[in-house]
Amino acid sequence: MPDTLLRGRLLTFHDEPSSPDDTDAYSYVEDGAVLMRDGTIAASGTFGDVAAEAKDAVVKDHRPHLLMAGFIDTHIHFPQVQIVASWGNQLLDWLNGYTFPAEADYANAQHARAMAGHFCDLLTEHGTTTAVAFCSVHASSAEALFSEARDRNMRMVAGKTMMDRNAPNAILDTAQSGYDDSKALIERWHNKGRASYAITPRFAITSTPEQLEISGALAGEHPDCYVQTHLSENHDEIAFTATLFPQARDYLDVYEGYGLLGPRMMLGHAIHLKDREIGAIAETGAHPVFCPTSNLFLGSGLFDDAGLRARGIQNGIATDIGAGTSYSMLQTLNEGYKILQLQDQKLHALRAFHWITRGNAEVLGLTDKIGTLDAGTEADVVVINARATAAMDLRMDRAESLSDELFVIQMMGDDRAIAQTYVSGVPQKKDLT
Repeated sequence: MPDTLLRGRLLTFHDEPSSPDDTDAYSYVEDGAVLMRDGTIAASGTFGDVAAEAKDAVVKDHRPHLLMAGFIDTHIHFPQVQIVASWGNQLLDWLNGYTFPAEADYANAQHARAMAGHFCDLLTEHGTTTAVAFCSVHASSAEALFSEARDRNMRMVAGKTMMDRNAPNAILDTAQSGYDDSKALIERWHNKGRASYAITPRFAITSTPEQLEISGALAGEHPDCYVQTHLSENHDEIAFTATLFPQARDYLDVYEGYGLLGPRMMLGHAIHLKDREIGAIAETGAHPVFCPTSNLFLGSGLFDDAGLRARGIQNGIATDIGAGTSYSMLQTLNEGYKILQLQDQKLHALRAFHWITRGNAEVLGLTDKIGTLDAGTEADVVVINARATAAMDLRMDRAESLSDELFVIQMMGDDRAIAQTYVSGVPQKKDLT
């Protein structure tokens, strides 16, 4: 495969920008280039410098668009692709009315593989090149997603959901079968190519103490695996959890007591936290994950990003499809901005784009592989058109800075603003030029 040289305006982050004026946190090159070779970035910088190294590379001129690292979604549900935008009440009603019936279909391996293709297409159409995904309770659903991602050479963190109570029988496992299936999937997929495994007890309500204990055993046996679950999304959920685990000090203590808490744990939502829980998250290095469109859709509450950050906690941000209402990390930033505004917290555009690239890579401990355009990292690149729609084009006539442009993209952009997405150096969108 020949080298590919992308030309455009290059933006990549070295650190989280402390303010809109923190130019040391990023590199912006007006006439920039990214050289992709064998699925990795061989060089990036000015077009003149990089082109000198390119020799016989195929040149793709994306000017005047922006070249950035591919977006990273740290909490998404693969089996919920067909229930996005399903009218419901709040979390527990929505799960029982829509989610659980849809997930039962994933016992059919053929259905799971077909949906995995649609799922990955939708991610890359929206500029997302890495996802942290919940599969269904069926091992075949995880096999389908990992197989699809392997075929595309796409980085995927995923796991078979473990749940052995408080759900229909069609989507229940047992403590032992959950362990056995997860163990086999870890051996088959974890650290194979661009795949990583996430041990996935759905949440405390749907796992018995026996299953949580065995989840902790899995995490102890495979400390380089991720752990993903949900925490304190909804007041009714918290109250129900307290009745199921009366000895626990609080919701987080359920997971903590079974040895699941640590720096590779992703805690979806984490909205209604007690001070002790915040302290334990900070001490162990676990990561809350902000899911703004989902939180608004289900009326769950307002995520306290600034309060958690003030305690030294690093938060992820994610779509949470299918309670989330858009696959777009741009629209996720849009709604996240509004949630933070309601709490007098500010999300300036540079920090926003750092968050969905290098920031989420930091949460995953993968900045050596994804989240930047640095040489030696994987060639996941998104090409962004700030004038993709008539409304954006009109607004951009008054943009006076890079921050202005990024904020337009953040607030008005969606899949139409994604001119192209490269996964391991391979374009994923049909070239309409």
